[in-house]
Amino acid sequence: MRIAVLGAGAWGTALAIAFAHRHSVVLWARDPDQVTSMRTAGENSRYLPGHRFPASLALAADFTLATDGADLVLIAAPLAGLRTTLQHLRDARIGTPFLWLCKGLERGTGLLPHQVVREVLGERLCGVLTGPSFADELARNLPTVVTIASADAGFALRCAENLRCPRLRIYAGDDVVGAEVGGAVKNVMAIATGVCDGLGLGMNARAALLTRGLHEITRFGKALGGRADTFMGLSGMGDLILTCTGDLSRNRRVGLLLATGKPIDQITGELGHVAEGVPAAREVQRRAAALGIKMPITDWVCAVLDGSMTPIEGVAALMARDIGFEDE
Repeated sequence: MRIAVLGAGAWGTALAIAFAHRHSVVLWARDPDQVTSMRTAGENSRYLPGHRFPASLALAADFTLATDGADLVLIAAPLAGLRTTLQHLRDARIGTPFLWLCKGLERGTGLLPHQVVREVLGERLCGVLTGPSFADELARNLPTVVTIASADAGFALRCAENLRCPRLRIYAGDDVVGAEVGGAVKNVMAIATGVCDGLGLGMNARAALLTRGLHEITRFGKALGGRADTFMGLSGMGDLILTCTGDLSRNRRVGLLLATGKPIDQITGELGHVAEGVPAAREVQRRAAALGIKMPITDWVCAVLDGSMTPIEGVAALMARDIGFEDE
């Protein structure tokens, strides 16, 4: 296939490298200077250093050139850039099927990615590629397993079959809402787990956060129309475990730094990459409140991010909540 990867961050670059061994791949970056730098270095020194590009991987700064003749488009922009990228596809009248890779809820609207897609493009043949995946490990050709969810299950299965690589296994499904909610809220839980570990609260506390965090994800996702079994899969429990415990997790790193007393503005400025859990936390909290859903861990994370509560005060508040049944 001819594949256009729109967005040269770490994850888009890693997938472009992986797919270039089987397909004709063009990696597009909005910044022409970044494209020039990548061509010169033979790698993405800014976002994925140390991983050389295959000779077959093409680079482009021209949107039309990158997407012309593509059989599949992968939108690898962060969530904040999804709407703009979709508008480029609409304005260029590109009707190619596509997958998006971003995770979260859109800042200000609280929309999930598929809802942004519907607002901009209407009904299209499309889906989400998500699951437990660090870009660096995929680029190092370490085994990675993800999932593609689409309202058109046949499309999801065809994409999974065509995109699979020797070290990249892909499953298919049709629960787009569940897949997106799992990918969005696990980042919030990773911030909480980072705070927990940064405070040295121990493995008992971490296990409790992971377990109750999955409960919050499932409760929230079901209220939005996702299926409970989805949250036990790769896009739910799988992504939650990786992001909350892996040292490569940006959202976990945010939590670790919050535990030291650093303010969030300083942390995000130093991070150099997008940590989607920061804006997602507030949007999840707002949507959960509108639905009348209790999200105590999310509320704690938001309070710490806003500076209205210190990390240790948040832990005390969680531990002091009224006793109830576990399934509540």
